[in-house]
Amino acid sequence: MATKIDDFAPFPVKDQLPGVEYCVSSSPNWPEGIVQGFQHYIVMLGTTVIIPSILVPLMGGGDVQKAEVINTVLFVSGINTLLQSLFGSRLPVVIGASYAYVIPALYITFSYRFTYYLHPHLRFEETMRAIQGALIIASICHMVMGFFGLWRILVRFLTPLSAAPLVILTGVGLVVLAIIFLLQLARCVEIGLPALIILIILSQYLPHLFKCKRSICEQFAVLFTIAIVWAYAEILTAAGAYDKRPDSTQLSCRTDRSGLIGASPWVKVPYPLQWGRPSFHGSDAFAMMAASYVAIVETTGSLIAASRFGSATHIPPSVLSRGIGWQGIGVLLNGLFGTATGSTALVENSGLLGLTKVGSRRVVQISAAFMIFFSIFGKFGAVLASIPLPIFAALYCVLFAYVASAGLGLLQFCNLNSFRTKFILGFSIFIGLSVAQYFTEYLFVSGRGPVHTRTSAFNVIMQVIFSSAATVGIMAAFLLDCTHSYGHDSVRRDSGRHWWEKFRIYYTDTRTEEFYALPYNLNRFFPSF
Repeated sequence: MATKIDDFAPFPVKDQLPGVEYCVSSSPNWPEGIVQGFQHYIVMLGTTVIIPSILVPLMGGGDVQKAEVINTVLFVSGINTLLQSLFGSRLPVVIGASYAYVIPALYITFSYRFTYYLHPHLRFEETMRAIQGALIIASICHMVMGFFGLWRILVRFLTPLSAAPLVILTGVGLVVLAIIFLLQLARCVEIGLPALIILIILSQYLPHLFKCKRSICEQFAVLFTIAIVWAYAEILTAAGAYDKRPDSTQLSCRTDRSGLIGASPWVKVPYPLQWGRPSFHGSDAFAMMAASYVAIVETTGSLIAASRFGSATHIPPSVLSRGIGWQGIGVLLNGLFGTATGSTALVENSGLLGLTKVGSRRVVQISAAFMIFFSIFGKFGAVLASIPLPIFAALYCVLFAYVASAGLGLLQFCNLNSFRTKFILGFSIFIGLSVAQYFTEYLFVSGRGPVHTRTSAFNVIMQVIFSSAATVGIMAAFLLDCTHSYGHDSVRRDSGRHWWEKFRIYYTDTRTEEFYALPYNLNRFFPSF
């Protein structure tokens, strides 16, 4: 009888996610850590390649410029990842190129003032300088939000109920990215679908078939999947399977059409202002500030997910604000070096923490070393960057789902039998997905956003903010959670606020110091509150 009663007992609430092999403050042995770090590097390559591949040709650049921008993005991402893991949030997140900055970059690219440049290379450099100037201005607002504690004030009112839609939509709400990935899978279903199936089998089924304490297949499923499917794609390319296919299909599916290997230099170190002196325009800066706000929101979702998968306690508001401040420094570096986009905490790498159950900070720092190395030795990095995009699309389908599941896990702190909880959760997720989908489809169909005033910068600002499902969702959830029946006695417990109160102040919980303390005893000079 006792066993039957236990079967119906609810699962206990866990401040820290159990079942993780390595938490934030622990580390695997060096050989395993190096392979895990290389896996993180491979995962972030998809976003690193896609964004410059979209922007650089429209800016007037060719394969050489695209390769240089990709290497620059890699180099700056490595530096930003080290800074974030050492002095920022201290969580195992990879800082890389952000899709939030693509729309403002396109707005600058299609500006009338660049139509007078007939030479493509000259137009590329002038456009890059304008994007650099806008990023530098936006980074100042970014750093103010973080280092001056403005973001800390806001996230102190965040509860598990309002944070759940944020993390869920951070994982599944990248509408534009989802469309790009589905198109890649559709163009090369013979590559993308096997990659998706193999990854699921290796990571989810084989570890249970072979009873062992630590499964190699589970921890290195991404590397095995890429190796198998990439070799398969090489065979298809060599056999002439794509010789008579459309150019767009060949560009996505063939392993010899990226143009990166021939265009990349053997050795080159990216340096600040390599494209020339940045130019500054007010409308460009305001558009980039909107993208910076969206990047802050999406980074917050990724950091919360990373803290769960790293088996750390909930990230205190002061530490989260500190991480946002260092992300602002990362955006400043993006502007100085010329990456054509800003920075964010990559969702796919946060999902990889959940897939591998390895949330070690050291692993991510090793991946940063790989980024810097392959950005300097461009030929070697170009070989890996030429992996067909449908393979990355398949990987991201699984990794984004893991981040969304981290958001669902936050609901354990909430009262799901409360109708207030049901309304806030359901409405914020629905409105986040639907509004972002509407703005995105409107842009693709008509070539402009639904907000169409005489002030083009304002139109871009609205398009950037409301194209982000996570941003729309958290605005709705945060507003409703702070206003709906706020004075009622049960609201505090229904929203899970009482579970996170001990993490609102840095020193309230004794475990906080273990995961979020600055190295070299720097907390004496930069205290957290």
